[in-house]
Amino acid sequence: MAAASSRERRLSLAALPALPATVARPDYAPGEVRIGIVHFGPGAFHRAHQAAYIDALLADHPDWGICAVSLHSAEVRDALRPQDGLYTLALLGASNRLRVIGSIREWLCAPREPDAVLARLADPAVRLVTLTVTEKGYALVGDGLDLAHPEIAHDLAAPEAPRSVVGYLVAGLRARWRCGIAPYTALSCDNLAGNGQRLRRAVLQYAQRIDAALAAWIADAVAFPCSMVDSITPATDDALRARVGDALGVADAWPVQREPYMQWVVEDRFCNARPPFERVGVTLSRDIAGYDRAKLRLLNGAHSTLAYLGSLLELETVADAMAEPVLAAFAERLMRESIAPATALPEGLDAGSYIGAILERFRNPAIRHRLAQIAWDGSQKLPVRLLGTIADTLAAGRPVERLCLPVAGWLVFARRQAARGEPLVDPLADALAAAGRACNGDAAHDVAGFLARDPVFAGLRDDVRFTRALERAYARLGDGSPAAVGRALS
Repeated sequence: MAAASSRERRLSLAALPALPATVARPDYAPGEVRIGIVHFGPGAFHRAHQAAYIDALLADHPDWGICAVSLHSAEVRDALRPQDGLYTLALLGASNRLRVIGSIREWLCAPREPDAVLARLADPAVRLVTLTVTEKGYALVGDGLDLAHPEIAHDLAAPEAPRSVVGYLVAGLRARWRCGIAPYTALSCDNLAGNGQRLRRAVLQYAQRIDAALAAWIADAVAFPCSMVDSITPATDDALRARVGDALGVADAWPVQREPYMQWVVEDRFCNARPPFERVGVTLSRDIAGYDRAKLRLLNGAHSTLAYLGSLLELETVADAMAEPVLAAFAERLMRESIAPATALPEGLDAGSYIGAILERFRNPAIRHRLAQIAWDGSQKLPVRLLGTIADTLAAGRPVERLCLPVAGWLVFARRQAARGEPLVDPLADALAAAGRACNGDAAHDVAGFLARDPVFAGLRDDVRFTRALERAYARLGDGSPAAVGRALS
């Protein structure tokens, strides 16, 4: 992290009264907030997302403050402790807004303060533990815990001195079990399908290796709700630090930024008390899988559509793609007329409003989401973003022409990259490049070549309705030039 600023004064509790009136600040007394949540992994996303939700409810419910625990680096702790835990959230839109967040009242670094972390986990006032540690942080393999992972192996040998997040969770629960303290709910907020179920399996597998009675208590008493989170959060850079410092009149060592939109859907299943999430815009639902499906198909499916067709149009960002009328109109029709009718949406989610919010997010000029990055790993993304929708549409006996155009765009994009000698970022890059080099411009020949080499089409390649529709879409894109793509979208 670069130095925050040469300013003499730092953001702090003492500096709050002198901040400009345009900067929102806590509407509660941070010194009166009590810790009720431990959060592992206080990176930019947590600080811009979950911590902002909690910040909004502390005025009326001050017993839900957060203790933030870093599992590796002390960098964030050391940057924000001198600021009394305060930091700035910049909301990026047509007009940027700044808000000082004070919900994280304690900052710990687990490798340097393990006893303080374990004491906090054993505190009866802590009733919720949340996690944003990325998929890698769970030490998973297949459907369970990787017992050979170095951190897991260490923790199984020394469970009283854990290093992994699973080890810490079980150590905290073990201390509470021994003392007769009610357990906390463990809430994963990482982008993992069935995240709560996967965390539960990992915790139980680990606990079983330590103490079968403890594992039985956890299985019976502890809740592991699933959740879904959504908000684009660009990384903090020195430009953001400079903008925030200029606006506040004091330095902020580590502000964060995100788009104005944010979504948090939580399975309403807790084993202890919970914050009044519904009062601050969190959706409580029993159908997290339905929200995941809606996000994957409507938001991510449209993202991939813009990525491949927009790249062929020589555009750079999502906002650029939405500024191209013919592409923006196509993406909206795709969502409203093709994806939504084929997607089982969760109760309470209005498709029209959700699609409208997605389109507004895509148009945000302050978020520079590069199409080239979204285009990475198409072989991993398209099966859940578009091919599943195509399969369900075929099963319902409806046409798939419009849905096949972005899939054809992916094939033409791969063909173009191969012709230019430019690499694809994809686990199947070699197979896609070989198929691209073998193209001769005949739609039936080219599509057959991709279908033969790419296993992602295994469930569809024998359906003549799909292959013919894909061939027609591929032919419409012609040579893949902006002019050809523009005609195909019209």
